[in-house]
Amino acid sequence: MQHLRLGVNIDHVATIRNARGGIHPDPLRAAKIAEEAGADGITAHLREDRRHIADYDIKLLSENLTIPLNFEMAATEEMLEIALAHKPHAACLVPEKREERTTEGGLDVLGGQNSLQKYVSELKNSDIRVSLFVEPDPRQLEAAARLGADIVELHVGPYCDAETPEERDQHFKRILAAAKAAEEFNLECHAGHGLTYETVEPVAAIPSIVELNIGHFLIGEAIFVGLDTSIKEMRRRMDIGRAKAVEQSV
Repeated sequence: MQHLRLGVNIDHVATIRNARGGIHPDPLRAAKIAEEAGADGITAHLREDRRHIADYDIKLLSENLTIPLNFEMAATEEMLEIALAHKPHAACLVPEKREERTTEGGLDVLGGQNSLQKYVSELKNSDIRVSLFVEPDPRQLEAAARLGADIVELHVGPYCDAETPEERDQHFKRILAAAKAAEEFNLECHAGHGLTYETVEPVAAIPSIVELNIGHFLIGEAIFVGLDTSIKEMRRRMDIGRAKAVEQSV
């Protein structure tokens, strides 16, 4: 069974830096600590309003990381130009609204195929792997496959935020079905948004999911225990979940 990768999102290290201005804490330093703690990649979202990650962060990450950079971006000409200039390992297209606190839901690939095609094609032509952040809906995955995306990242926020076991189970079944559909459409399947120590193991146990992208929880937990410790504990819990998947397949 494929190794379950951990991508660490460092956006909110930059959020803390920007709250006061200056250079501390440094997102690149956080990325290096994450790498030493067992992260397989780093995710950074350059937003239109630059509320956390800044252009120079992307430059420094591109020049100094030795693990893959996943560049989260809106499908705009400005972000496409930046992606093509820095050539990250992957670019994840996400919906973006100026007024939102964080990404609220997945990209409507089904309804936006015509507008998205240009961005998917140009990124792929520059040897940048293309990921689409989508709801766990097989119709969206089918549309992603038609566009030629390499990867889908399933939005698991509703599962993580569920208030009752029944509600969580309902959302988890959608994730399971979408992960199976991704395999059928030959799409690499990732998952992210809202995962915590308490919610990660069942998702980690889904065999066709090969990467989890986690940020806000890890940075918040780092305030209490340190970034190295928070990442290592997440890695441990991911491995427990993955081991269950292996046991079930035997």
